[in-house]
Amino acid sequence: MRLQHSILSGLLIVVAAAVVAAGTVGLVTSGLGGGEGYVDARVASYWEALDNGYIRCELCPRRCVVPPGERGYCEVRENRDGVYYTLTYGNPCAVHVDPIEKKPFYHFLPTTTALSIAVAGCNLDCKFCQNWQISQARPEETYNYVLAPDDAVDLAIASGCRSIAYTYSEPTIFFEYMLDCAKTAHERGIRNVYHSNGFINEEPLRELCRYLDAANIDLKGYSDDYYREMTGGSLAPVLRALRILIEEGVHLELTTLVVPGGNDQPDTIRDMCRWIHANLGDSVPLHFSRFHPQYRLLALPPTPVETLEEARRIALSEGLKYVYIGNVPGHEANSTYCPNCGSRIIYRIGYRVDPAGLIDGRCAACSTAVEGVWE
Repeated sequence: MRLQHSILSGLLIVVAAAVVAAGTVGLVTSGLGGGEGYVDARVASYWEALDNGYIRCELCPRRCVVPPGERGYCEVRENRDGVYYTLTYGNPCAVHVDPIEKKPFYHFLPTTTALSIAVAGCNLDCKFCQNWQISQARPEETYNYVLAPDDAVDLAIASGCRSIAYTYSEPTIFFEYMLDCAKTAHERGIRNVYHSNGFINEEPLRELCRYLDAANIDLKGYSDDYYREMTGGSLAPVLRALRILIEEGVHLELTTLVVPGGNDQPDTIRDMCRWIHANLGDSVPLHFSRFHPQYRLLALPPTPVETLEEARRIALSEGLKYVYIGNVPGHEANSTYCPNCGSRIIYRIGYRVDPAGLIDGRCAACSTAVEGVWE
């Protein structure tokens, strides 16, 4: 089933235009079909047939071995009589227009908007997940919309968006849908951005990178023990994915949610920043984000702002040029400063963004080039 273009030229455009004009986050789902538990199963990619009808998934580092009638860890890929199916093709449970800064991207097309799409499911189980209602759900447990790749691009254009963001839950688990959206978007001049946990195998990631313009990866900590305890995953595959993104020339930003008593030790943060500098360079923007009690960590307090400020001082002292504090509205470290003269070049407060200090990708005060995608 596909959207009729008459719908896109009518109600959707009106809703999307209102969202963009207001500069706010908003749903753009009026007129989309779908319903509770709507699923459109398609044969998946990146799997291997085994004996007795079993299959092995090759999409993420779990490499789930799945018997007939069962699903992988992500709960959205199912073995049906020895053939692996994705249950998330063209049926997102979230379709929003967001400021690009929400992803967060601070060095990629500032002040523009992104059509943000997500499906149910995830290949990690983070105890602090802020979107657990969809990331820890099966697709038949959420309200899903009918949005084929061509129609997603139509909607992005109608909404005035410069990019499509694959976000909220884990985009890797809807790889086939994301890849087809990304291919179509590039053909029509729309960029693709990916907010991911980075828990993906090399071959699918390199295929995706051919159509990917930017990635923000959640580097959740710098300890394998922390990854296993807090996410059910492991660190090494994420570090490998970060290096691949740099090798493939994708604009990369990192986000670390700083959890009290979890990954907030200064020595661990210093080691992480040294690894970033040595392996990814000094210009990758790093966002230290404030934890608020969520999901399974309701008993923890929010991260002290002083802890975030100390993490930022450590990162800057290790030579990283662009280090931010997130989830603290109005903090001066939401803004971008020239690494040469210290002038503020992009002012941010919430989603109000003023890039007046940036001219043609350079600091207006001293003409130092500022790494990013500005055009």
